Amino acid sequence: MAKEKKQPRPKAETPKGFRDYFGAEVTERQQMLARIAAVYHRYGFDALESSAVETVEALGKFLPDVDRPNEGVFAWQEADEGDKGDWLALRYDLTAPLARVYAQHRNDLPTPYRRYAMGPVWRNEKPGPGRFRQFYQCDADTVGSASMAADAEICAMLADALEEVGIPRGDYIIRVNNRKVLNGVLETMGLPDDDQKAAVLRTIDKFDKVGEAGVRELLGKGRLDASGAYIDGVGLSDAQAEPVLAFLTSKADGNAATLDNLRAAVGDSVTGAQGIDELSQIAGLLAAQGYGPDRIVIDPSVVRGLGYYTGPVYEAELTFDILDEKGRKRQFGSVAGGGRYDDLVKRFTGQEVPATGVSIGVDRLLAALREKGRVGGAEQGPVVVTVMDRDRMADYQAMVAELRNAGIRAEVYLGNPKNFGNQLKYADRRGSPVAIIEGAEEKARGVVQIKDLILGAQMAENATLEEWKDRPSQIEAPRSDLVAQVQAILARHRP
Repeated sequence: MAKEKKQPRPKAETPKGFRDYFGAEVTERQQMLARIAAVYHRYGFDALESSAVETVEALGKFLPDVDRPNEGVFAWQEADEGDKGDWLALRYDLTAPLARVYAQHRNDLPTPYRRYAMGPVWRNEKPGPGRFRQFYQCDADTVGSASMAADAEICAMLADALEEVGIPRGDYIIRVNNRKVLNGVLETMGLPDDDQKAAVLRTIDKFDKVGEAGVRELLGKGRLDASGAYIDGVGLSDAQAEPVLAFLTSKADGNAATLDNLRAAVGDSVTGAQGIDELSQIAGLLAAQGYGPDRIVIDPSVVRGLGYYTGPVYEAELTFDILDEKGRKRQFGSVAGGGRYDDLVKRFTGQEVPATGVSIGVDRLLAALREKGRVGGAEQGPVVVTVMDRDRMADYQAMVAELRNAGIRAEVYLGNPKNFGNQLKYADRRGSPVAIIEGAEEKARGVVQIKDLILGAQMAENATLEEWKDRPSQIEAPRSDLVAQVQAILARHRP
């Protein structure tokens, strides 16, 4: 009889572009999302949890002209009784699912519909350092309102959310622009060729990387990049390029002066004037609520997303410096972005439905909070009740139940209790603040030993003999005082 071929063991590794998250990281994210959700809820937004899987047709954005429509997304074809079934995909953001949800349930939803959503999204893209194929987003959107008050509210809510999670004023700025102003600039330029207009948009998108001089070169004949390669330009004359440069450099000291500069940049364009009026409305509404240019400012240099959004565009940047991998100072950069997208729901209904919203990059914001020391400390582990006599497991479980009922995180050691030293090593590895010890002798006397592991570790580093005597890290207490004594120790070490 032939031997069955032995199957190779699977590799215990995460797929490329993915990673695992453990205790403290998960807790930090949950706590941050809870704070943001509290702000959104306070503003009157309702939670929505939509499916992680959508049809590729509904996602729309990543429908390429190829046989397998999975460019940019993780997609598969569903079998349907021998016929070709629908293409399904993991969602790549939380906005496309919102458009589908609103179109599907619009008769049952209030108008405007204000919702927030938080969860993982997936991108089938090449991973890189700090760039993963699965990451979290945190969105808030208003669907069904064309009022600039909706956009102003999103900006104010974003500012409140940043401050709520620990980014103080002065460490962030929310910058606001408007796609209609850019459209007005393009009208003023009088470009007849749509391809040339698209090239101008792509060039504008490079403004934050190459600056005014670089954009001027790219709008003209071209420029040498940092690697020495020559990049062909759009081919505009200096006169044709001037409105774009005037638009990008319109920011002045104060919103009123910036808006005046933008009026000059758009000339007689009706579309451009409409965009400037919208920016003026947003600035006025924010000022009335106490959100000045120190927190939210009109800034035409915000160009990210201008090809996607239809009106106001906003981006939140953190303004404090960090050190990069080469030890150079740089600003942390963007952690959130959004804008008005009045065409998205129209794909489903055929009717234009105004919408505006913002998305916070959860992982980037967490990285910023760690940089500021607002999160990232070692998470305190549970109180560990050690096992001195395995036949008295019921006694130890009774202790841990009392601690838990008092709201204290606690567990009984469930490994092999034979080596007591291993139990204390386990408690150290868990980051436990306290260990409880009750052997047969303590049981007979009605007491427990309570070991303050945090104090013990501190004293082991630099305490004198006298300090050891004055501040013992292990105390004996009546069994009836167990909970009170543990609460007192935890209170001493609470940040």
